Amino acid sequence: MPTESGSCSTARQAKQKRKSHSLSIRRTNSSEQERTGLPREMLEGQDSKLPSSVRSTLLELFGQIEREFENLYIENLELRREIETLNERLAAEGQAIDGAELSKGQLKTKASHSTSQLSQKLKTTYKASTSKIVSSFKTTTSRAVCQLVKEYIGHRDGIWDVSVARTQPVVLGTASADHTALLWSIETGRCLVKYSGHVGSVNSIKFHPSEQLALTASGDQTAHIWSYAVQLPTAQPIADTTQVCGEDEVECSDKDEPDVDADVSSDCPTIRVPLTSLKSHQGVVIAADWLVGGKQAVTASWDRTANLFDVETAELVHSLTGHDQELTHCCTHPTQRLVVTSSRDTTFRLWDFRDPSIHSVNVFQGHTDTVTSAVFTVGDNVVSGSDDRTVKVWDLRNMRSPIATIRTDSAINRINVCVGQKIIALPHDNRQVRLFDMSGVRLARLPRSSRQGHRRMVCCSAWSEDHPMCNLFTCGFDRQAIGWNINIPALLQEK
Repeated sequence: MPTESGSCSTARQAKQKRKSHSLSIRRTNSSEQERTGLPREMLEGQDSKLPSSVRSTLLELFGQIEREFENLYIENLELRREIETLNERLAAEGQAIDGAELSKGQLKTKASHSTSQLSQKLKTTYKASTSKIVSSFKTTTSRAVCQLVKEYIGHRDGIWDVSVARTQPVVLGTASADHTALLWSIETGRCLVKYSGHVGSVNSIKFHPSEQLALTASGDQTAHIWSYAVQLPTAQPIADTTQVCGEDEVECSDKDEPDVDADVSSDCPTIRVPLTSLKSHQGVVIAADWLVGGKQAVTASWDRTANLFDVETAELVHSLTGHDQELTHCCTHPTQRLVVTSSRDTTFRLWDFRDPSIHSVNVFQGHTDTVTSAVFTVGDNVVSGSDDRTVKVWDLRNMRSPIATIRTDSAINRINVCVGQKIIALPHDNRQVRLFDMSGVRLARLPRSSRQGHRRMVCCSAWSEDHPMCNLFTCGFDRQAIGWNINIPALLQEK
């Protein structure tokens, strides 16, 4: 009985494969037509409380999911055929290689190796496709929960710090490397006051807890206290900045930064002289904050010290020494006389001034690189962020080890905690801003694309729990601050 040659067999299998592939394509096209026909119309016709735009987005997402899995199924069939063809080819080659027969064990080993490679390819393809689907869901969810509301553009250099006033009227403050601090209307994005009293980079800004006073720290080795009086302009309709952009991030060049050729701060009142100048440091003053009550202020400097001042007299009350390298940040407790300072020496220190006769200090060691900031929460917790790409949550009653650790993919800058909801906002060197809860669970990532979000390193974040329009603000070295509306109930519900 004649036997079919190896080349004829291969040709027939290739023909069958092409035929099967064409059938698969026809099935795919048919299913596309079905999806765009009656089922979609039926779904759109059903009663629903969802807005039409949301329903349309959901239908589109489900269509994408179906197409992805259909493509995976077709790829799976093709890969299975390739496996079968390869096994048959190996078996044929095994009988005719140099006239010598291979043992069954050798054939099995060779076939198993090839099968394993194809199986691994199938797994990789499946994981990549499903990851893309999951990523699209996360991106859409983040956009729905976290919306960009307003951009504040006017500085001529990077913005180091952002803060929200704690008294009426509620305004936004920014501190910039362009030697100025600006106050903004949150609703309109209009500059209200410009402070130009420093001769160096303005590195931080904090508002007095009960008066219209601002405290700024500068590279000119001083901290200034200055008074402001503003009248808020009439709010204008908010432009829709929540349009869906591509989910893939787009690299931006310097030319994509906000256009600030026109000095928007030139039309607003300028303050050039402070009420009080706090002088005692021998290096850059990198941060400053008010102690509870507002009668004292603390400053942190690159001269490795933090100083406590009397606001009324500008006299130095205490010099806080102990750090081995430059300080990077300081923060005060909202209700108690506690101060925390962070440093490039990989530690942060807690200074206790509750007892006038005893000024104790505790050292927290847990990071492996510069501690960029450490902030208080309500209760007995401190949250620290570091260039080692971690954030740690500490209990002041047990300083030996953190109660939670958050690991990220980029260095972390000045963090801030939403006190009421205990949500941590993490600004990163890689232009991302992520939200976590106090137990270390990731809640969301703020949307960022070529048309919205920061284009350079994000330097700082600040929560404002009382403002109805924006409850989170961020600033970066792209010379702009951004106001976000975070739907916190929806965020916590998804958790």
